[in-house]
Amino acid sequence: MNLGAVQSKCEHVANALVPPTVAEELYHLYLAKGIHGTTSIEGNTLSEDEVRQRIVTKKRLPKSQEYQGQEIDNIVNACNEIADTLLHSEAGVRLEPMAIRRYNAVILNNLPLREDVHPGEFRRHNVGVADYRGAPPEDCPYLLEKLCEWINSITSEEDDEVIATGVLRAILAHLYFVWIHPFTDGNGRTARLMEVQILLGAGMPTIAAHLLSNFYNQTRPEYYRQLSIASKSGGKVLPFVEYAVQGLVDSLDRQIKRIRLYQWGVAWRDYVYQCFRNLKTPAAHRRRTLALELGRNKYRNGVPLRELITLTPDLALEYTPKTPKTLSRDLNVLRRMGLIVRIPPGKVVAKRSMLWSLLPERLDKRRRR
Repeated sequence: MNLGAVQSKCEHVANALVPPTVAEELYHLYLAKGIHGTTSIEGNTLSEDEVRQRIVTKKRLPKSQEYQGQEIDNIVNACNEIADTLLHSEAGVRLEPMAIRRYNAVILNNLPLREDVHPGEFRRHNVGVADYRGAPPEDCPYLLEKLCEWINSITSEEDDEVIATGVLRAILAHLYFVWIHPFTDGNGRTARLMEVQILLGAGMPTIAAHLLSNFYNQTRPEYYRQLSIASKSGGKVLPFVEYAVQGLVDSLDRQIKRIRLYQWGVAWRDYVYQCFRNLKTPAAHRRRTLALELGRNKYRNGVPLRELITLTPDLALEYTPKTPKTLSRDLNVLRRMGLIVRIPPGKVVAKRSMLWSLLPERLDKRRRR
């Protein structure tokens, strides 16, 4: 049921129409969440906001922390490489040992490493992770090849199950890869990149493909507990799959709510412009500017009256030469137009509930209770 929910919710995200600026903001937001998640699990201490600044503005860090910024850059480069390969070649949909080795090499590029770590090369010694021992080093190349063959063989003939099947493949690939543990370092990050490749190859929207990495980090103790349970169970993978898929469903719900907020913001802007379409006076322009600003998502809990004229430089420019009576008069006009309401204690909020009238009518079952 949850896999079906993931398929449905991904279609919802994929078909959500938002302006280009909003689409870019969402892309950077969720890329940052995913990269922060996958690196934070491994000990990177940069905040999600710092990761986002590194991605968007290439912000330099203090010399003592620059290696953490390099780690972020490496994951971004790997994600871009995956996306470019999928965009230009159908071969990128398949999981291949050479590509996985390439991911590991990119992940560890220019990082301070131990002498026994060789990026992109199979380990040459036995390793233990917590209470689990990885596969013998001489078996790693064979096991990785068989893993890729198996994951590539899991397919769906139904179009409405492709993403759901991709999610199952991605989680299984992650789990079996960390059991094999083929590299000396970077196995967790490589496993989560494999998930991204499989999810994008299955048609999952870009902004949704990074949600699992973020979820694993948000529930890190449970992530490690589920990995441990799976490794001790003799091959029972279902509990880990259920944990990951439930987390993905919940993450998609939150993502859809965020997208809906953006869409409501766009709808509010269109509605306000429609209300003022035949009003061309300076006063109308001032009131429209105020209504548009109050309708922004960050002000949905209201704004104190004393802060109204300082919300933006444009509003300050409009109202600074005016008397307090001008603001009071404008607020009364906007209230009569049904665009704002006053709420205690001494706040004003945009009446975005007006937008409900733009939705198709349906029976509200809550009223029948």
